[in-house]
Amino acid sequence: MAQLKYKRILLKLSGESLMGDQGFGIDSKMLTHYAEQVKELLELGVQVAIVIGGGNIYRGLQANESGIERVQGDYMGMMATVINGMALQSALEGVGAYTRLISAIEMKQIAEPYIRRRAIRHLEKGRVVIFSAGTGSPYFTTDSAAALRANEINAEVILKGTRVDGIYDADPEKDASATKFDNLTFAKVISLGLSVMDMTAFTLCQENNLPIIVFDINTKRNLNAIVQGERIGTLVEG
Repeated sequence: MAQLKYKRILLKLSGESLMGDQGFGIDSKMLTHYAEQVKELLELGVQVAIVIGGGNIYRGLQANESGIERVQGDYMGMMATVINGMALQSALEGVGAYTRLISAIEMKQIAEPYIRRRAIRHLEKGRVVIFSAGTGSPYFTTDSAAALRANEINAEVILKGTRVDGIYDADPEKDASATKFDNLTFAKVISLGLSVMDMTAFTLCQENNLPIIVFDINTKRNLNAIVQGERIGTLVEG
């Protein structure tokens, strides 16, 4: 049995990460990519919860441009995360993982309501818990939902999967001279004005001493290596 540094994690994925090379929607290759990585974690004995965004389908913040009122737009964004959650659930079950889709907005035909103790019990039984519909309230992003649920289920770390291999002092996709940080404190992130999560989510992690690791989700072995203690991406703590 592998030595595990983290035994219960919350994996935060963006909706855009599901698009792959497409400009919109869900790429089946990306679903399979994530499902296989999560299955590896389960085989190591890691308890896995997932929060996924909805930006590949709809962003609440786009509502102003379409003339849709902000609150209504946020609820539409929450629905998008449920669609992504259903797709991810299907992919995980396709590789043999047991899952539970949990929605912060009641949809009893397709998802369980969020009950903290039940969610923790699912994790203890080796099921992947997919939290969808954000926090269930407008004005909160899926980053906030990830921070909230991670604290509620006593996760040991939030693993934020991105397209880049950590936090930089500038956008590495636009600036070749950008410098990567291996370690940062919460205070340093704020003082440098770095974008890790939105401020509500970030503050919740800071106040509860919940570390965040930002890493490249598209490199296949990264998740497996992180839970076993390998230094990958950027660790924010303290």
